[in-house]
Amino acid sequence: MEKVNDGHSDWRGDRLAHIRDLIVQAEPEIVEEVKWRKPSNPAGVAAWSLGGLICTGETYKDKIKITFANGASLDDPEGLFNGSLDAKVRRAIDLHESDTIDAEAFQALVRAAAERNSS
Repeated sequence: MEKVNDGHSDWRGDRLAHIRDLIVQAEPEIVEEVKWRKPSNPAGVAAWSLGGLICTGETYKDKIKITFANGASLDDPEGLFNGSLDAKVRRAIDLHESDTIDAEAFQALVRAAAERNSS
């Protein structure tokens, strides 16, 4: 499993590593890849798949963005999705430095996405 090296030694790298741990704990068989490398983003984007794309993790100047490929079709009772809310298929969770994430609710989203991919 190739892990993305986002090149950030600050809170963004730490937060993305924490998200990665939560994803793997939720679905131990998940596959992590680096996708979409380009000159403006040579490190690429972390992408987690299990029976299809589950989510991606990207770092930005002021946040990290976890985008669920089919998030619009997932129940989000805890209201974690706060980005791409008008998109027809995807949904995102934007996390800024001072934000926290409900680990249990996040892992439930990961499991629901994996279940959706397997059905």
